[in-house]
Formats: sequence, C-alpha cells, structure tokens
Amino acid sequence: MIVLASASPARLALLRSAGLDPKVIVSGVDEEAFTAVLAADLPLKLAVAKAQAVAEGLSEGLVIGCDSILELDGRPYGKPGTADEALARWRMMRGRTGRLLTGHCVIDVATGRRAAEVASTTVRFGMPSEAELAAYVASGEPLHVAGAFTLDGLGGWFVEGIEGDHGNVLGISLPLVRELFAELGYAVTDFWR
Repeated sequence: MIVLASASPARLALLRSAGLDPKVIVSGVDEEAFTAVLAADLPLKLAVAKAQAVAEGLSEGLVIGCDSILELDGRPYGKPGTADEALARWRMMRGRTGRLLTGHCVIDVATGRRAAEVASTTVRFGMPSEAELAAYVASGEPLHVAGAFTLDGLGGWFVEGIEGDHGNVLGISLPLVRELFAELGYAVTDFWR
C-alpha cells in the first residue's frame, strides 16, 4: 500500500498519472511551527514530519511525505496566504530566477526505515504586467501554493522556463521517489496498477 501524506491535488494527480493509486492521509502537521537556517533544510524537515505523523497511525505501507518552497535570495517562501502577500511576492519574483525545493520522505511503516532527500528545480519567471498579476492573484490560485505560482495552472503563463524535473515544480519528483523506494528495497514498478 502506498500512502500520500499530502492534501495536494497536483501531487496526487502526478502519482496517479504515473501508475500509482495512493491512499491520501493528510498529516495535520503545523507547517508554521518549523524553521531552518538553510532554505533547503525546511522542506526536508516538513516532509519528514508529515510522513512520520501519518506513518505513526499505520501498521503497513510506504508513506510519502513532501513539502515545497521557493528559494529566492537564500530565503524560503511557502504559500503566501493573502492576496497582498501574493502580489508583493510576484513583484519581487518577476524577471528573476529562483529554486523550487521539494523535500521528499518515504517511510516503510513495517520496518520503520526511511529515506529522504530534497529535489531542486531552477525556475525562470517572466515579466507579467501589473494587470496580469492582479488578475492572477484575483483567481486565488497563488494563495495556496508554494512560491505563489503553479506550473500546470494559471501561473504557467508567467514561467519562462525551468531547469530540472518539472514534476518537482508540481510538488513531487518521480525520479527521486523511485530512488527513495529503491533505497528502501522496493521497485516502484511493483506498485503500478
């Protein structure tokens, strides 16, 4: 059994399109309670915490925990939460390059073993006009996603390019999850439906 410790519809859709049919159990971890000195450490800490919180309530299965942030100028940016914050964030990001960092943690509930790593993808932002930014923020989409943008939604209009795994920008790196499964002794192909 595969369990996704995330409420992210993008993560679930990506896993399903890649042949898995995970059960979703949301961890309930308070993301605001976590801090880190280095931006890359924060999504990894959160991914581990989410996977552990879900694994504690199970007797078997592989639990996948993930968390994403955007790193810009060495600072981590998660979900903006308010329209004003999303607009300010986009004004800061436009025309610049950042790194989308996603922490991944896979826990084998039966053995208690875990494998964890961070995937990094470089994102080049376009130069949306003030009117485009206002329309994007008014859509509500950037309020609920790490970095205040999506690649597979309305935000994709304002991303000029990426270097690295596009799935990572959507919230989960399939190649990295395959490696973490292998580290725990599993072949992802064994779980294809």
